[in-house]
Amino acid sequence: MSLIKRSISLSGHRTSIALEPAFWAALEAAAARREVTLAAMVRTIDEGRGADEALASALRVFALGEAKDG
Repeated sequence: MSLIKRSISLSGHRTSIALEPAFWAALEAAAARREVTLAAMVRTIDEGRGADEALASALRVFALGEAKDG
């Protein structure tokens, strides 16, 4: 399965994030449930992650948590 890259502005800087399609779909569904944009939700997850945790990893963990709680 190939990765899909998306660009999002975080703290005034554009960053590219590469995730598998299933993770993007889970994140989009979570954003829709919260009635926020995907970018806004990614910014929130980014702000809450530890300095030693990669953003892509934080997004995957979040998506897995959503699926578990789903």
